[in-house]
Amino acid sequence: MAEHNLVYQMAAYYDIALKRDVSGEVDFLCDLFQQLNNRPLTSLLETACGPAYHGRACARRGIRATGLDLRPEMIAFAQEQAAAEGADLAFIVGDMCRFQLEQPVDMVIAMFDALDCLSDNQALVDHFRCVAANLNPGGLYVIDLAHPRDISLNHYGEYRYHGVGGGTEVDIRWAVNPPLLDLPNGTYQTDVEMTITENGQVRVLRDSARERIFYPQEIQLLAMLAGGLRPAAWFGGYDLNVPLDMSPGATRMVAVLQKTGAE
Repeated sequence: MAEHNLVYQMAAYYDIALKRDVSGEVDFLCDLFQQLNNRPLTSLLETACGPAYHGRACARRGIRATGLDLRPEMIAFAQEQAAAEGADLAFIVGDMCRFQLEQPVDMVIAMFDALDCLSDNQALVDHFRCVAANLNPGGLYVIDLAHPRDISLNHYGEYRYHGVGGGTEVDIRWAVNPPLLDLPNGTYQTDVEMTITENGQVRVLRDSARERIFYPQEIQLLAMLAGGLRPAAWFGGYDLNVPLDMSPGATRMVAVLQKTGAE
């Protein structure tokens, strides 16, 4: 597993730059589950959750939610934020390829390109198997990734996230280097730069990691190889009426896998 460890250790600063309203995305998740299972969503696991934006929003709606992340700093920050807003959810510090919930859930989610840290096929197969083992019958796994139009094997755009909170300004620039492509493995070596302006001082932190580029076919094939999950739907964003295609309305690649069998 490869990830930008230094950036993700700085949980409070990451939150200043990346914090956003996810209520519309949670609406989509609830509507999607209702449509495919003909009942309300009652439980959810957010993998690689970071500040657990989606898990916290679900908990505020009465959905039993859990956040899982490899970084203890992120989990500690998410716990503080959840307590401050009265959101009751559980947290686990753990690997998204090896985890076991006390109770299975209706839905597992990997949002905002969380899956791209799994840079080799075996890690992805292990992850899919783990997800399937922790889903209820008919449960859904929803994966949110960059649209192949925006990040592909011949193109990696520049991305910038900026925010101000409590007198602190944080600017995160993704892919400040010319990203180095490993074509056989479908990964980029990307550098990220975080600039923190606080108390009149400026700090610049730089981090590097491998990130996997995904296409729909490989997600389907690796899920089939892992067993227990089947492709159920594809969307071009958080809208049940937007298909995954190359039209301007399709801005993300949202894959929906469903647990198969009776177990």
